[in-house]
Amino acid sequence: MTTPDVLVRCQNAARTFGRGSAAVVAVHGADCEVHAGDRIAITGPSGSGKSTLLHLMAALERPTTGTVSWPGLPDGPVAAQVGVVFQGPSLVPALDVAENAALPLVLAGVPEDRARRRALESLTLVAAADLATKLPEELSGGQAQRVAVARVLALAPRLVLADEPTGQLDRTTGQHIVDVLLSAADTIGAALVVTTHDPAVADRLAVRWAMHEGRLHAASDPLRRSPAAVSRGDTS
Repeated sequence: MTTPDVLVRCQNAARTFGRGSAAVVAVHGADCEVHAGDRIAITGPSGSGKSTLLHLMAALERPTTGTVSWPGLPDGPVAAQVGVVFQGPSLVPALDVAENAALPLVLAGVPEDRARRRALESLTLVAAADLATKLPEELSGGQAQRVAVARVLALAPRLVLADEPTGQLDRTTGQHIVDVLLSAADTIGAALVVTTHDPAVADRLAVRWAMHEGRLHAASDPLRRSPAAVSRGDTS
């Protein structure tokens, strides 16, 4: 069944790396859907398959078996509608902050002046407009991650996928990045999926999925908490 609010659907989607005796199954037959407006945390320890599942949703990896589809997205490249915030450093060292934020638009053929204007708007959304002329080497870890979020937002995607966005940050800075992601997703009307092994991050999102040894659990019956409970940090 196809419904217009299903942004991505995984049906028995699996991903195996390598062949023969060296093969490693990163994701086993995942079944899940992300709907418009969703706020989902995918939890699990390192190596549980969280990042690989996110990459399948972003079309950065192809499933070895099963299917991944994007029924609620307009025809065209998935990359134009799905933005990914990566775990590690992802800014181009030779470009300043504004140029980094504008880069996906320029690569998509948007004229440079319009791309820069949209980049500056997205930097304003994450409170980083004052960093526009700085180089990545001049940024703190939290600042660099805010710029990475802005680069995604400049494309105004329908779906934002953030892979351990707080994994290399201290707790306070990490919570601020979650604030930025939630606020920005609300502003542009995007669904948000965040992978994390940090319960404090997962508690900020309304839906919880869990992964263990490549298997996705509870996607069909997620733990849902009311938006009011999320906003006040109620984990009960």
